Amino acid sequence: MISHRTQLSVCFGSQGSLQEDQVKELANGLEQSGYKFLWSLCKPSPENNTAGFPNEYMNYQDVLLEGFLDRTASIGRVIGLVSQLDILSLAAVSGFVSHCGWNSVLESIWCGVPIATRHLHSHQQLNAFQLVQELGLAVAITVDYQERRKNQAPITTEEVEKGIRMVMDSDSEVRQRVKEVRDKSRISMTEGGSSYKSLLDFIDHLLLNTY
Repeated sequence: MISHRTQLSVCFGSQGSLQEDQVKELANGLEQSGYKFLWSLCKPSPENNTAGFPNEYMNYQDVLLEGFLDRTASIGRVIGLVSQLDILSLAAVSGFVSHCGWNSVLESIWCGVPIATRHLHSHQQLNAFQLVQELGLAVAITVDYQERRKNQAPITTEEVEKGIRMVMDSDSEVRQRVKEVRDKSRISMTEGGSSYKSLLDFIDHLLLNTY
């Protein structure tokens, strides 16, 4: 049983997937970082390679670097679709490479796990920018990626490795900030907390204005 928060979760949500060249750069960055990891890797849908529902790979060897699974067997595991919240709730998980969908952001904050941002499309770029630049709750693998930019080069191995090392830094200001916001968010959900009271006020409003 893992007793220290030393593992990295890599997941791009229920609709997130990467092109093959980006998968290889990410794999290389993971391997070079040396951190333990759990990678939820899914195949792009044929209709929409970034926003459609992904498929499961029949054989990860088809998309990963040659020998990657053997070389990382002692530190990592590649899996298919998985409950992201269940993974982030594990005591061993201390970092999260994410596409920055809003549900993923909320889950990372609730679990106190900082994000290394690698957004895919739409609102995710804004989420990533706010988390990194405005709120100090994440580190950037990239905040500049644009899905519709033609002939865009993949995020490099060096960028991936740098982002992973930053998010796994146990003494970083980002990690401390995430823990503070986690505690505040949980207090807000308890009886008398701000979110608790807001929900009650909303229910009261509906009841008073129901005809």
